[in-house]
This record gives sequence, C-alpha cells and structure tokens, in this order.
Amino acid sequence: MNETINQMKNFVNNRAVILLVEDNEGDARLTKEALKDGKVFNQIYHVRDGVEAMAYLHQNGEYNARNAPKPDIILLDLNMPRMDGREVLSAIKKDEELARIPVIVLTTSQDEVDIIESYDMHANCYISKPVDFDRFISVVCMINNFWFTVVSLPDN
Repeated sequence: MNETINQMKNFVNNRAVILLVEDNEGDARLTKEALKDGKVFNQIYHVRDGVEAMAYLHQNGEYNARNAPKPDIILLDLNMPRMDGREVLSAIKKDEELARIPVIVLTTSQDEVDIIESYDMHANCYISKPVDFDRFISVVCMINNFWFTVVSLPDN
C-alpha cells in the first residue's frame, strides 16, 4: 500500500522511476542526459548488465528498497555481458511481481529475429538506437514523452 502511495506521489511530482539496463557507458550517459532534458524529471537508475538488473529488480545484494525502488519502466539493451537482455526480458515477464513493468527494448540491433523474439517475450516496444547523435537524443525524448505523458501505467 505504501509503495502505491509513493508511486502516486512520484507521478504527481512528475518523478517516475526508470531502470536503464545498458552496458555501453557512452549510450547510458546520452540516454540519461536526454531523459533529463525532457519536461518530466525522472529518477534514473543505471545498471550495466542483466545480472545487475535482476539483482536490482529483486532488491538483492547492494540493492535494497532504499536505493533500488521498483521502476515504472525499464529501458533494456539486448547485447550485454553475463546475462543478455533477452534473458532479462524473459525473466521479467515470467515473474508475477515484475511482469507488468513496461520493458522498452532500446538496442543497436535491427535484426528482424531480435525484434520478433522481443515481442514474443512480451516487450512493450522495440526501438533501434539511431547512430546519429541528434536523432538518438530525439528518440530518447520521444520515449520519455510517450511513456510519461500519453500512456497510463499500472501501479506496480
């Protein structure tokens, strides 16, 4: 109950929680900067691979309720070391506690197989990262605007 109240307060204060799962530091930095440039001021938490993502989501190890709040959305790269994004997506969507969190695949892959597999595993959308810097920033801002101003998200 308290968690739901806190999430409602976050939305009222235009503060949503985003979990960014990205191993490329440059892409992570650009994504965080683009999200901060939007009108919605999000709390952005960054993990570098799937193992860290699952630890964050289950609040294991260094991640606890204080420093790992349940995300409102997850931005997920596919190609990462240790546990890749496909494995993370599958684990999230099979977990009753996590399944309703929207997962946005944000990756360099434009491979049709990756797109189909991601949707088959119930990704909420699939976006190929543009190579062009300005276009990348624009796409991240569009993600932010769409998911936090247009879409109705469930209370986790």
